[in-house]
Amino acid sequence: MLKTHMCGELRTEHEGQVVQLAGWVNLRRDHGGVIFIVLRDREGLTQVVVSSALSPDAHKIATEVRAEYVIEVHGVVHKRPAEQITPEWPTGEIEVEATAIKVLNTSKSPPFYIYEDSPVDEALRLRYRYLDLRRPRMQRNIILRHKVVQFIREFLDQHGFLEIETPYLFKSTPEGARDYLVPSRVHPGKFYALPQSPQQLKQLLMVAGFERYFQIARCFRDEDLRGDRQSEFTQLDLEMSFAERDDILDLVEEMFTALIPTVTPEKRILSPFPRLTYAEALARYGSDKPDLRFGIELVDLTEAMQNSGFGVFSQTAQAGGQIKAIAAPGCADYTRRQLDELTAIAKGQGAKGLVTLAFRADGVKGPVAKYLSETELAMIAEKTGVQTGDLVCVVADDRPDVCARVVAASLSALRLNFRDQLGLVDPNLMAFGWVLDFPMFEWNEEEGRWDAAHHPFTMPRPNNYEAMMADPTAVLSDAYDLVCNSYELASGSIRVHDPKIQMDIFRVLGYPEEEARSRFGHMMEAFSYGAPPHGGMAPGIDRLVMLLANEAGIREVIAFPKTTQATDLMADTPAAATERQLKELHLRIVE
Repeated sequence: MLKTHMCGELRTEHEGQVVQLAGWVNLRRDHGGVIFIVLRDREGLTQVVVSSALSPDAHKIATEVRAEYVIEVHGVVHKRPAEQITPEWPTGEIEVEATAIKVLNTSKSPPFYIYEDSPVDEALRLRYRYLDLRRPRMQRNIILRHKVVQFIREFLDQHGFLEIETPYLFKSTPEGARDYLVPSRVHPGKFYALPQSPQQLKQLLMVAGFERYFQIARCFRDEDLRGDRQSEFTQLDLEMSFAERDDILDLVEEMFTALIPTVTPEKRILSPFPRLTYAEALARYGSDKPDLRFGIELVDLTEAMQNSGFGVFSQTAQAGGQIKAIAAPGCADYTRRQLDELTAIAKGQGAKGLVTLAFRADGVKGPVAKYLSETELAMIAEKTGVQTGDLVCVVADDRPDVCARVVAASLSALRLNFRDQLGLVDPNLMAFGWVLDFPMFEWNEEEGRWDAAHHPFTMPRPNNYEAMMADPTAVLSDAYDLVCNSYELASGSIRVHDPKIQMDIFRVLGYPEEEARSRFGHMMEAFSYGAPPHGGMAPGIDRLVMLLANEAGIREVIAFPKTTQATDLMADTPAAATERQLKELHLRIVE
C-alpha cells in the first residue's frame, strides 16, 4: 500500500510516528517558506506542512502541486499549536510535517469546486459524475448506502435467509410499467425482458424449497423519471414460505428498527409502527403514503353540510359528492396572494376551487363565511379542532365517480404544503407506518378492463376470494406497503400459490386462458407441484438511503444515475447501434 494510514485516521496519540499518506490535494496555501496542503481521501482530511528549511526537495514539489493532484506524502505526526487547531475536523489537533512528497498524477482544473459543497448545475454534476462523487456530501451518501446494505445482509443472514441471485434476462413481468426489452441474437425476432422485479423468480424459489430468500436486486422499468424514481433502481427483495402477513411485517419492522440507530444514530423512529388500512389512510390523510410526523388530518363535512346555507356545499352533499377540510395552524392572516397559491395547489390536483375560512379574533373571514350560519361555523370549528389564528381549507366535489380521489389528492397536497411552509416536522424523525388491505383490482377506463392494483400474483384477503368473480370491487388484496415521511418505502403481499386461484385472477384481469398459459404457464405448472404458502416484500434501497441522508432525490444516493430524460450525460448514452450490431440482432431502425 502507498499509505500507512487514511487521511481521516490520525489523532494526537499518533504524535511522533512516521507515516505515509496518499490522496488528493484538497487545498494548498503557499506562505513562502512554508506550504500548507490539505490532503483528502475517502476517510477525511489531514493538514500537511512542507517547510523549505527542513525538507527543501519536498517543498520544491509542493510549490508545483495544485488542487486534485494525487500525491504521496511521507512525514512525521505533530500536534498543532492550540491556536491552529481545527475543531470541526477529527484530525484537527494534528498535522503531518512532510519529509518527502511524490506526485502520483496531475489534474486539470476541475469544472467545479471539489472541496466544498457549493451549488453546481445538475447537468454539469452528471457530466463529471466521477468528480461530483469526490465531494464530501456524495462520499458521505455512498458510504451510508454501503452501511445500509451491509447491515441488511448481516441481519437477514442471522434470521435464516439465503442470498440468491436471479437472472436479468427473463420473461416480461406485469408490474404496471413498460419493460426494457433485449433482442436475442440467436433467436431472431424474440426478446428477453429486464426484470421490473424478480417477482416470478422469487416465488419459484419458494416452490423450490429455499423457504427464506433475499437479494439486493437491480430492477428496470421504462417509465417517466422523477426525483424519487429512476429507470434502474435497487430494492431489497425478500420472500418467506409458511408465513402469514404479520410474520413478514414483524420481521421487516424489526429490521428497520435495528437499522436506523445503527447507521444513522442521529435519527429517531416511532415504534411500534402504526397500522392503517388503505381506506383509513385516504380518509385521514388523503394519501396511501401519508407523512405521519404531524397532524392536520382530513375532516369529513359532507353529512353536516346537507342543508347548508352555502348552495355549493348543500348541492354537493345531496348529489353524493364529498366535502372535506383541514385546519392549518397560525395561517389566518394569509394574504390574498398566499390564498391564491393554495387555490392553485388544489386545482392542480383536479379540484374546482378552494374555500378558505380564517378564524380570527374578530370573527371568521372569507368569501364564503357570510353564507354559513353561526351553527355551521361552530360545527366546522369543532370538527377541525381549529383555534383562533388558524385557517380552514375546504374542498368540495359533486362528481360521484371522482370526488373521493380529487378531494383526497387536493387536501393531501395542501397538507404537505403546510408541512413545508410552516416547518412542522423534525427532519431527523423517521415516522414509519404500515398501510394494509388495498383494493385487489383497479378499473382501467382507457382499456375497459380490470388491472391488478398490486400485481396479479397477490392473494385476495381471507374470506374475499369467493366474492372475486362476482364483484371485483368488493375484494381486498392481502397486500401491504411500508411508508415513511410521505414516501412508499416498500410494497409486498401474500402470494398466490394455488393454480386455480391464479387462473381465476387472470380471468378477472381479462386474460384469455391461452394467453395466460403462454405468458405464465411456467408459474402455473410450478404451483401444481406442492407450492407452499408464501409472501414477501421489497423495500427500496434508493429511497431509504435518500431519507436517511436527508436528500430530496434518489440521484444523490446513486453512484451513476440517469437524468429525468433517462440519459447518462457522462457516457453520452443511450447511443445509436452500429449497422453490424443491428444486423446481428435482426433489427432495423424505421423512421
